[in-house]
Amino acid sequence: MWLGLVILTRIVANPFSNVFQKWLTGRGVSAVGVVCATHGVLSLLCLPVLCLELPPPTAAFWGSMAVGAVLTVAGNVLIVQAVKMSDLSVLGPINAYKSVVSLLPGMLWLHEYPGPTGLAGIGLIIVGSYFVVDRNVAEPGRNAFVRFFRERGIQYRFAALVLSAIEAVFFKRALLASTPLTAFVWWCILGFGLSLVAVYLLNGSQRRRDDFTTLRANRGTLFWLVATTGLMQLCTSYTLAGMQVGYALALFQTSTLISVILGHTLFQERHFWERLLGSLVMIAGAMLIILFK
Repeated sequence: MWLGLVILTRIVANPFSNVFQKWLTGRGVSAVGVVCATHGVLSLLCLPVLCLELPPPTAAFWGSMAVGAVLTVAGNVLIVQAVKMSDLSVLGPINAYKSVVSLLPGMLWLHEYPGPTGLAGIGLIIVGSYFVVDRNVAEPGRNAFVRFFRERGIQYRFAALVLSAIEAVFFKRALLASTPLTAFVWWCILGFGLSLVAVYLLNGSQRRRDDFTTLRANRGTLFWLVATTGLMQLCTSYTLAGMQVGYALALFQTSTLISVILGHTLFQERHFWERLLGSLVMIAGAMLIILFK
């Protein structure tokens, strides 16, 4: 029952985190600035825990966390940029494609190909995508699917999806060498260090000052972003420590429905019923792939 509550919290926290990211970027904060501020505040909150949770002095832990931190920061910056540029009710369902991405390494390197159930799952995800795509604004002479995948925000989300799928593997390895709380704390701290470097490399001095000023003026939104992101990652840590990655990913897909509802309710995004139906179909496809591969 405790693990079920953790999973439910993670499912709810994830789309709300995207909402606060969208609000902050909509007010002018850069994507890398949002990621840096989030990890920075979380790192400060984690400092007292360092006295209680010492990291294991093993290469397996530090190597996995280092690689995972790089993937985390890069993936989160791409996600925030995608959230800024596209509808939540579109980006949420795209997460179902993570299950398709998870099949590719096996096909390329192990020559493991999906069976009938896996192919059915891929088919459902594609069919569900049809309802998510905004077909009414397709360019003349161009298929709606082609236009959909050419959108910059969609491309950012797919790139982030690939990085997060790989990151989950390394984070799971770090969990096997430590505890969920330790892995979470160092996820925050290492992520802050790397995102701070990214801020200085990607943003000029004026942009950094503007980001800081805007974040100070929107402290309430930043607070809720930190709270939801922290809850999401902490619950992810305990979920992955308690069950197989595949089953966890399947359960996490249900947050797609909340993304569609929030997009319609808070941002007046169109095609609510079509995208809700598409999300349900894509979730079914993702579960077929993940649970039966």
